[in-house]
Amino acid sequence: MTRFVSPRVIRALLPALSMAVLLVAIFVIQPRAMSYFGLNLMLNLALPIAFATMAQLCVITVNDLDLSIGSFVSFCACVGATFLNDTPLLGVAVLVGCVGVYAAVGALIHLRNLPSIVVTLGMSFVWLGCSVLLLPTPGGTAPAWLIAIVKFKTPLIPFAILASIALALIVHAGLMKSAAGAVLRGSGGNPQAIARAGWSLLRTKVTMFALAGCFGVLAGLSLVGMTTSADANIALRYTLLSIAGVILGGGEFVGGRVSPIGAVLGALTLALAGSLLSFMQISPDWQIGAQGAILIVVLALRTLVNRAEARAA
Repeated sequence: MTRFVSPRVIRALLPALSMAVLLVAIFVIQPRAMSYFGLNLMLNLALPIAFATMAQLCVITVNDLDLSIGSFVSFCACVGATFLNDTPLLGVAVLVGCVGVYAAVGALIHLRNLPSIVVTLGMSFVWLGCSVLLLPTPGGTAPAWLIAIVKFKTPLIPFAILASIALALIVHAGLMKSAAGAVLRGSGGNPQAIARAGWSLLRTKVTMFALAGCFGVLAGLSLVGMTTSADANIALRYTLLSIAGVILGGGEFVGGRVSPIGAVLGALTLALAGSLLSFMQISPDWQIGAQGAILIVVLALRTLVNRAEARAA
């Protein structure tokens, strides 16, 4: 196959092909899913996952890893269901402060040369503790305007799909097609060259962590808008899902090598994987393991493609 198609092209198309295979499998098992209602039902929670995946992508771009994004999204959801509904100005101030904390964490990691895994793991307990203090039991109410936005019924294609496409294109344009995006990616791919060129590595680190905080806030708000209430543990699994989405979409843990469009496709693929397993009547106790198996298969295919590309080079 690589004689006719470049391995690089195959690698770029792999996230879309993975998603297409899952869609075909779902439609074969459950033909009624191939409808507006069916797609909306399967992908209604894909948008929060896509936002969380984009937050993780920002951190991975600078060669770090965020193990706190799941608990951070949960905290933002709790804020959305309490402060943002009862006292909107206070809620906005808290969410802006959260983005500031994320930026400060990035600065701390850079200035003290600390392992991001350790720092963000510690922050995950901080965010979780704040969530429990804010909302000890599941509850709260999402603002009516937020519910109206995330549940807006668009013609022909569900809102979650359109919003995910817009997210992918906007981040792709900003990170992959702009001069500033090249510097941000370069701080992960070749930080020494960026520093010699006069750019501040501290500024790039703070910028990417601040962007991660912004996307985390959007993930929490979109999630609480869809569920209409919140819980301290509502998004804890988003940490692993976000990492899987970035890697599934063609990203690498090092080198600043990421793909915003691929990451969103990876997030949608993970959301569809859960629906496929449900249609296959696999017990919820086994679904997480089955999702992991799907991820391993896709990553194994990507490894084969990478080896073929290396041989071709």
